[in-house]
Amino acid sequence: EQWEQWGRDFGLDKPYPIQYLTWLKDAVRLDFGKSVKEQIPATIVVRRKIWPTVQLALGAYAFALAVGVPLGVLSATKRGTNLDLLARSFALVGQAMPGFWLGVMLILTFAVRWQVLPAGGREGATSIILPSITLGWFAAAALLRLTRSAMLEVLDSEYVKLARAKGVSQTLIVWKHAFRNAITVPLTFAGLFLTALLTGAVVTETVFAWPGLGRLAIQSVFGTDFPVMSAIVLLATAGYLLMNLGVDILYGILDPRIRYSQ
Repeated sequence: EQWEQWGRDFGLDKPYPIQYLTWLKDAVRLDFGKSVKEQIPATIVVRRKIWPTVQLALGAYAFALAVGVPLGVLSATKRGTNLDLLARSFALVGQAMPGFWLGVMLILTFAVRWQVLPAGGREGATSIILPSITLGWFAAAALLRLTRSAMLEVLDSEYVKLARAKGVSQTLIVWKHAFRNAITVPLTFAGLFLTALLTGAVVTETVFAWPGLGRLAIQSVFGTDFPVMSAIVLLATAGYLLMNLGVDILYGILDPRIRYSQ
């Protein structure tokens, strides 16, 4: 009887087109119904978990940018040296290493053996360090490869050769002339990656018991709490759309060559 009542409450006893139109009408008003588990509006359940995920995403994003971009630039400027070899090895290992395995190894090393960082949960400022590294490791490796490839292409261009011939310092050539023109490709990945962090940290949040959207999504799937899952999926979709728009706007700001002429 309870099961049948849930079907009537969610409109599942009506034809599929009516079900969809009803859901769409409610979704426009951000009304996804009540959580099956907690019996409160799904938007409230999701809202509670947004800030922890934002904190984790920003931490991982900062780690990826701080590690991936400088190493990519260094690898390109030191092409063929041992530093370049080490950077490329980091990129290869970073993209091949499973996130759940990295998280477990970090816990065993820093929390169990050395006992310098907490193993999980969200208590204190240090609890964000290990999950941020785990979540941002893959992106750091990817940013390194993209930045290196883009920088190598720009450093071989004619205007960079002209700048060297005019006696411009290497630092100015790398960071003012080359880096600004090479940043377009890494920027695309970085923008989309930030949105992926906000909605896709499922494995990391599960390993570290981080109370965010990723862990909530897993719990909603196992608990068949589809109102909450609908809210999370729609939030992820809106995030990708807005981030794509933001990246397109930044293209024109960073590279005047791709601005549309009026």
